[in-house]
Amino acid sequence: MTRVRIDLFLSLDGYAATAEPTPDNPMGEDWGRLTAAYAETRTFRKMVFGDTSGTGTTGIDESYAAAFFEGVGAEVMGAAMFGLHSFPDDPDWKGWWGDRPPFGTPVYVLTHTAPRPSIPMEGGTTFHFRNVAVDEVLAEATDAAGGLDVRVGGGIRTAREFLLAGLVDHLHLMIAPIILGRGTRFWDDLDGLELTHKVTTEVAESGTVHVNFTR
Repeated sequence: MTRVRIDLFLSLDGYAATAEPTPDNPMGEDWGRLTAAYAETRTFRKMVFGDTSGTGTTGIDESYAAAFFEGVGAEVMGAAMFGLHSFPDDPDWKGWWGDRPPFGTPVYVLTHTAPRPSIPMEGGTTFHFRNVAVDEVLAEATDAAGGLDVRVGGGIRTAREFLLAGLVDHLHLMIAPIILGRGTRFWDDLDGLELTHKVTTEVAESGTVHVNFTR
């Protein structure tokens, strides 16, 4: 049965991304601090950087990184995560994921600039652009997933829309042991999530706290 999954990075004080992203740094200047442990894993280095040498960390962070890529049949993301805000007026801009994005599935990008032509990429990823409600894009993504899971990749506002609509079956938070004090708050209006989802926690060797909410 298709599940809706989300994996997000958070700071200890509940911020998911910093403010004022730029075209050269679309996720904000503190993104590297939030994702440092994940970026060092063997799976991340292989899937995102194309590093097939086998180098990278193992252990608990690596087990979650490997699970991130398993069993996903379609992806949903916001315009910022695709990179539309970086070069909004360039018709040839294909996002900031490179020629071979690490998805390998249909990816549905929620954007007010849709309709736009779909963009097929190397490795099986095709970006589709939609300007619809989250339940509508989820129905399309679920059909495309063919019984596999639908992953809501982010950014934080898109993830919160799905959570507030009660559409998420599994939420995995990677809480980095840092204090940001600024950025986009995650928990606002999500009180009671522990009443609808079972909560488990696990601390990795890096100090990252992996918190899972499962319906």
